[in-house]
Amino acid sequence: MSELVTLLDAAHAAVSADPENEVLRLRFFERLADGEMVLLLEREAEGQSLEPKVFALEDGPVVLVFDREERLASFTGGIAPYAALPGRVIAGLLKGQGIGMGVNLGVAPSSMLLPPEAMDWLAETLEEAPEEVEARPEAFVAPTVPEAVIAALDGKLARAGGLAAAAVLAGVVYAGGRRGHLLAVLDAVDGAQAALARAMNEALVFSGVEAGELDVVFLASGDPAAAALAKVGLRFDLPAPERPAAAAAPGMDPSRPPKLR
Repeated sequence: MSELVTLLDAAHAAVSADPENEVLRLRFFERLADGEMVLLLEREAEGQSLEPKVFALEDGPVVLVFDREERLASFTGGIAPYAALPGRVIAGLLKGQGIGMGVNLGVAPSSMLLPPEAMDWLAETLEEAPEEVEARPEAFVAPTVPEAVIAALDGKLARAGGLAAAAVLAGVVYAGGRRGHLLAVLDAVDGAQAALARAMNEALVFSGVEAGELDVVFLASGDPAAAALAKVGLRFDLPAPERPAAAAAPGMDPSRPPKLR
């Protein structure tokens, strides 16, 4: 079994040590969804069509994924066809198929089987979209959200390099007296707003904080509201953008998800 400890290994170890901890379970599934997973295929992908290798186990059919190419090679004993896809894409492909997921089976500390119900739950959770609302802020104050929410936002924003320059979290008082929290995303790239809003919604969901609410707004860094937020808010600087791949692999373009055969 591989001795390399990955982020998925660490998340799995944490939940294994405290199986009743719902927050740790949510963090494991978030790591699985956000990570790039190597999906074992029956044969090489053809265009945007994939045919995962399905194994008929005693508990039902499963596909196999690994969080490192070396782990796939260790399992298969050599070269095998595969597709590198975000875990969220694989969950979406499996939704409603009655097929589970084997993760790093026999080759890593995070070796485990996830039933079809877990895949359905994950896919449905990731499909939840934030609602659009209109409200007029009257005042900004220092944020008072739980540390778990701050850590979740920091993690999501750290993986959104190149989509915006920064984000500022603050408490807000709206006209009419409603209070809440506002995350202002600064200088977002055109077309990235919907993806960023969804990612921030996921951060709240996977933080494990019940009845949490977070409003997201997109501002230019020179906007007067951005300056007002900066005086009391908590700032997150996003990393510089990574160089784009020369050609998009199946599933890496959100507008063209792969198709199962």
